[in-house]
Amino acid sequence: MADDVVHPMIPRPADPSETSVLTRLWHDGWQDAHAAILPPALARARTFEDFAERMSVALADVRVIGPLGAPLGFAMLKGDELNQFYVTSAARGTGVAATLIADAEVQMSQRGVETAWLACAIGNSRAAKFYEKSGWHLARTMVNRLDTVDGPFDLEIWRYEKLLTRG
Repeated sequence: MADDVVHPMIPRPADPSETSVLTRLWHDGWQDAHAAILPPALARARTFEDFAERMSVALADVRVIGPLGAPLGFAMLKGDELNQFYVTSAARGTGVAATLIADAEVQMSQRGVETAWLACAIGNSRAAKFYEKSGWHLARTMVNRLDTVDGPFDLEIWRYEKLLTRG
């Protein structure tokens, strides 16, 4: 049936059947973007199992883009924060990321968020350039407390913000 077809460029809620593929996307994307620029202790704490646990807990707040079972990217929302944002390397430059971040902004605006924020690893220039192109601005550098299997981990990050319009 036509109703069962998911258009690959229309963001949608994550399906529970996609948990493991989303975990793999997140784990691989994190390794690609962060492993070389963040402290080794944090990289050691970010195991595949850690990503799987966090994805399972947050799945209700995850939006994906791409075919069911083969998402090309995801956005994880947490209050007024765009908490996680990843696209596959194959989807870079295709408009997937721009569509997905615009959807995340709409979702947060509909939840009443006026100023959204996200943490960008210091040194992740590719992501910073994308956020700025998407209308986000570097508000300040701050310490972000991350939960890890080894306990809290304080990491200095770039805090990007965007004023959302009511839609």
